[in-house]
Amino acid sequence: MELTELQQQIVRFYHHNPFVEYLHMQVEPLADGGMQLVLPIDEIHTNLYGIAHGGVLMTMADTAMGAACLACNKKVVTISLTTDFMHAVPLTEKVIAHAKVLHDGRHTMTCECELTSKDGKIFAKGHGNFYVLGKFVEEG
Repeated sequence: MELTELQQQIVRFYHHNPFVEYLHMQVEPLADGGMQLVLPIDEIHTNLYGIAHGGVLMTMADTAMGAACLACNKKVVTISLTTDFMHAVPLTEKVIAHAKVLHDGRHTMTCECELTSKDGKIFAKGHGNFYVLGKFVEEG
């Protein structure tokens, strides 16, 4: 699959994000021009019960929704974020985050995200509102 210039910029952007790198999240471009995040759950991602920590999953949803905004060529910061947890994520499970933009405004954006297994089992759903700082990549 050949990446668009915008997708290449998004991959580079997240590659330089220290927290994304620390958690070992992988940003993967999709054929439709969008992005997804993938995270194999390792011991550093778990809580005392041996399952993925809710904060890791919230971070993943927030980051995936931010990537969806970047795919619209908008730089954003999070205003609000909610997450509903449905199933525990065991150690070694690979979590995939797919986000989509629900509202693409000039000043704010609204997104939702599903965190699933490769087989489609839903672990959590996120919803976020974002403030638009400006264009991600200046056109011209």
